[in-house]
Amino acid sequence: MGSGQSMDSLSELERRYDPVIRFRPTGRKIGILITFLLVSMSIYHFYASGFGLIREWLHRGIHLSFVLSLVFLLFGAHQNRSRDSVKTTWYRIGGIGIWDIALAITAVAVSLYLPLLPAEIVAHRVGAPSVSDVVMGSLLLVLVLEVTRRSVGLTMSVIAVVLVLYALFGTYAPGALKHPGASWEGLINHLYMTNQGIYGVAIGVVAKYVFLFVLFGVLATRIGLGQLFIDLASVLAGRYAGGPAKVAIFSSAMLGTISGSSIANTVTTGALTIPAMKKVGYEPHFAAAVEAASSTGGQITPPIMGAAAFIMVEFLEIPYREILLAALVPATLHYFGIFIMVHLEAKRLGLRGLSAQEMPKALAVLSKHWLTLAPLLILVYLIISGRSPDFAAVWGIVGCVVCGFINPNDRLTIPDFIESLATGARYALAVGAAAAAVGIIVGVVTLTGTGFRLSFVVTQVASNLGGWISSGWLGMFLTQNGLALFFTLLFTAVACIIMGAGIPTTATYIILVSVAAPALALLGVQPLVAHFFVFYYGVLADITPPVALAAYAGAGIAGANPFKTGNTAFRLGIAKALVPFVFVYSPALLLVTPEFALNDFLITLSGAMIGIALIGVGFSGFLFSKMGRLERVWICFAALFFVAPGIGSMGIGFFFVLPVLVRQVLAHRRKLSASSPAST
Repeated sequence: MGSGQSMDSLSELERRYDPVIRFRPTGRKIGILITFLLVSMSIYHFYASGFGLIREWLHRGIHLSFVLSLVFLLFGAHQNRSRDSVKTTWYRIGGIGIWDIALAITAVAVSLYLPLLPAEIVAHRVGAPSVSDVVMGSLLLVLVLEVTRRSVGLTMSVIAVVLVLYALFGTYAPGALKHPGASWEGLINHLYMTNQGIYGVAIGVVAKYVFLFVLFGVLATRIGLGQLFIDLASVLAGRYAGGPAKVAIFSSAMLGTISGSSIANTVTTGALTIPAMKKVGYEPHFAAAVEAASSTGGQITPPIMGAAAFIMVEFLEIPYREILLAALVPATLHYFGIFIMVHLEAKRLGLRGLSAQEMPKALAVLSKHWLTLAPLLILVYLIISGRSPDFAAVWGIVGCVVCGFINPNDRLTIPDFIESLATGARYALAVGAAAAAVGIIVGVVTLTGTGFRLSFVVTQVASNLGGWISSGWLGMFLTQNGLALFFTLLFTAVACIIMGAGIPTTATYIILVSVAAPALALLGVQPLVAHFFVFYYGVLADITPPVALAAYAGAGIAGANPFKTGNTAFRLGIAKALVPFVFVYSPALLLVTPEFALNDFLITLSGAMIGIALIGVGFSGFLFSKMGRLERVWICFAALFFVAPGIGSMGIGFFFVLPVLVRQVLAHRRKLSASSPAST
């Protein structure tokens, strides 16, 4: 488990299983030019965030010009990248068609056309765009849709097109969704010339924060921090039953502190942990599922988390350190739930841990890689001390470079440094394209008022359903308002999972929070809690079939059935599906809510841990001995009383779970007696 994995091999695994970094092959000369542009993109963002004084609108425009042009150069028009050829002909230069080169140049022009104009001129033309404004805005709209299709997939582009049509033909929409409709000129004015569209919050956050943290993650992994985490996880958990699976959990949790990508986390740690899990006796689909479920925690694990966390900062206007603090306990519960199921599976199968020869030595690991912790400590210290995320990321990057050049182990060379800058830019292209497309979607929502219309529809349906249920005998225990909140949360969770099955987590979060947050606010849910609820369910889509990308990446490494892996990963990550409901009903779990009280927090945390553990028992079908189907259903039912808020519900839960626990203990004692020497 302690053997390293080359950066090239990990990059190849990521390209194979992550659709957003499947770049087409290019010829040598054009490849050098593209590398130069990628490195320039990284250097520009580092300069702009660390030392430059660039207008916000211009910064977003420059970022967008890099993203759009490089996507046209690196992603072919066809989803099957193998159809691209590196041959040079009269219509193709180094594998890139002249039409793609023309589109890249056009993208730069239309992205910078408006930001390069003086701010007062742009402000004067908002509401009354010129013909050239409409033409350039229309071109940008089309280019963003095509770039998103190439780099992210067809689903998100289709959603954006449908919403654009809805904006234009809203007079024909049914019921509460009906609106007066917008002209093409009015639509382009809103999407192109205001900060409510393409140049809005999403692209601004990616340009200001996300790009730097992606670059930090690439550099930190390159200088050996990722390998340190994997080796430390082996030292901590490798010797116990089913050791490699527990190593996968701990290593993914630690790697999640520098990676906001579920798939990158899966292939980085999974290349080592999945074969080791199979070796000690786990089935291939279970080994892949453990790695995938653990790796989805990367987007919810401080201090980096995913891009959505930075957008949350902009939406809620609260310090980033409060987001990190709020994420701490829910992330821990996610890993706790996986750990319980992995441990029970190992006990059920009687699996061994790693031998002393298979595990690295703690002192050897620390002596080799201790210096690589410095950049992460710098980053965390600056964030905790109240510095802005971009400031912390800049100095974290500086720390990576300095440590990389002075560290005798995994020394960073100039070619490595250049390649890391290029890789960081490559990894940021898809999220940049998605952010631009999200700008279109959010722009239509704000232009038409769709968010509030849908919120009204959702809350009305939930309230009617709650009223119907509470009118019966259940009304003695459940109120209409409580049921309305529950069904609104349930509808929102299902919508997040469905949306997340086709588009990235960040896009899912922004779209759903525009619709769901107003609905939850109407029912008294705090903004921070509502945003976290949507965020968590958007992340869950990475392990939810039919499009469980992280699970499919793990299945590819394990040689397992992808759909079976996805189902198992969802089962292992079931805690992530429960925890959001827990912190909605008891916000103290997020630590930074105004009504935080220590006693409420401790009661909620202990109840959540017991409930998650019991659900793990029920899903695993094993505690001290094998459980029947009725017992499994019964113990899962009992677990719901523990995750519900309040001492009273926990008492009811203990009452329900006690018979099963007694039967399990007695069965275990009989088994021990039957296997003892005296009985034979």
